[in-house]
Amino acid sequence: ATVHPSSAQYKLTSSTAIYTQAGSADAAAIGNQLAALLRPSTGFSLPVLSSATRRNHAADCGIALVLTSAGNLGAEGYLLDVTSNGVVITAAEPAGLFYGVQTLRQLLPAATDATTHQPGPWTVPGGHIADQPRFPYRGAMLDVSRHFFPVSVVERLISEISLYKVNYLHLHLADDQGWRIVINSWPNLATFGGSTEVGGGAGGFYTQAQYLEIVAYAKAHFVTIVPEIDGPGHTNAALASYAQLNCDGVAPPLYTGTDVGFSSLCVNKDLTYQFEQDVMGELAALTPGPFLHIGGDEAQSTSATDYSTFEDKVLPIVSTDGKRAIGWHDVTKVDPPTSFVPQFWGTTQTDAPTAAAAARGNKVIMSPATHAYLDMMYTPATKLGQNWAAYIEVKDAYGWDPGNYLQGVTGSSVLGVEGPIWSETLLNMANIEFMAFPRLPALAELGWSPESTHNWNSFRQRLGAQGPRWTVQGVNFYASPQVPWAPGTVGGVD
Repeated sequence: ATVHPSSAQYKLTSSTAIYTQAGSADAAAIGNQLAALLRPSTGFSLPVLSSATRRNHAADCGIALVLTSAGNLGAEGYLLDVTSNGVVITAAEPAGLFYGVQTLRQLLPAATDATTHQPGPWTVPGGHIADQPRFPYRGAMLDVSRHFFPVSVVERLISEISLYKVNYLHLHLADDQGWRIVINSWPNLATFGGSTEVGGGAGGFYTQAQYLEIVAYAKAHFVTIVPEIDGPGHTNAALASYAQLNCDGVAPPLYTGTDVGFSSLCVNKDLTYQFEQDVMGELAALTPGPFLHIGGDEAQSTSATDYSTFEDKVLPIVSTDGKRAIGWHDVTKVDPPTSFVPQFWGTTQTDAPTAAAAARGNKVIMSPATHAYLDMMYTPATKLGQNWAAYIEVKDAYGWDPGNYLQGVTGSSVLGVEGPIWSETLLNMANIEFMAFPRLPALAELGWSPESTHNWNSFRQRLGAQGPRWTVQGVNFYASPQVPWAPGTVGGVD
């Protein structure tokens, strides 16, 4: 938000220590996470000690992580001060310390992210930063339904997005092509509905223990998991798993294509809402975050009356489970309660139902497909992805304002921004990375930094400086010709 450079610099040495707020387990965990990252590349021991033992003299004062109620930092804000004596990160809450550490990581040489010993030197440019986010919701979405990705891939993505202060990961857990989470009361959803994917592969699913592992890993990176179970459409995997969920009692075959809009839960059956209660109840119990995502898009095989009936019954289920519902902006057609969060994914800058919801008080997540859909091709030459919404080069991903984009949805009506990664064409982590980087960091800056600081020419220079870091990390990113990549950058392949 504000940066005041100085001519000083701090140099990490073999005597550098990390000092964390006395009595704070969260601060100690963040300090240990930083030390674990820096030890392989620097070769330094970097002990993590209580701030009560910090040396207050002109020698190496190390890296200090300080929690204080002073100042107006907010839950995620921080101050970062670098002098020749050391680094001090100050925050009101642990989240702020974590985000301050991510900025510190970007100030250190890219080689600090190496997993093998590097020669250094390890210098941090001096100055003062005061920072806090523009929007409280800064998200990414991974579609694990069209193609299934194991826990290791999800956790690697969490590590990568958290460096850019992304604080929500939306997991699209169920669709026509696969159901990806065990529901104990409906076991066939995973074992049968999760047994395939686009193209006919083996599919897969997360056990509840694995889901909890993802949740815990995300929490350690200050990322909150938002699980999505789509309905009433995008439900063929569920319908194939249980014949009784179908109006005619006949289960359709499993589906491995990519067309949409052909499936629907049976809105007039009481069993449908028992199903929703069971699924949402188990997910709510597994998910400590505040949100459950109910989908609601592209329900082309559900009549308008049935769609309204379905949403009117599902929204209270989520509330009863103690959660707040997010859904695609299609749900605004039924005048949902103001607690509901529409996620706008449209291709135009006008949508009357979403604007009407915002006027009533609903907070909107902005994911316009023409700017934020990370499965769209960069150019016609891109091999991965789709182009039904647009070709989205890096400048297109950066060149819009989430707070002033959709007519009637501006300012405080905007909860934040999210970059969905749909996986119809994505098979592995390398594919995901190629589509997410560098566009996800572009969206992350739109979500974090003040609008007054958004400038393409400035951003492309700073983005180019991330190239060597991604190269060291082994990120398979798109080396866009729009960006002046720093020396040491080796782009990936699609």
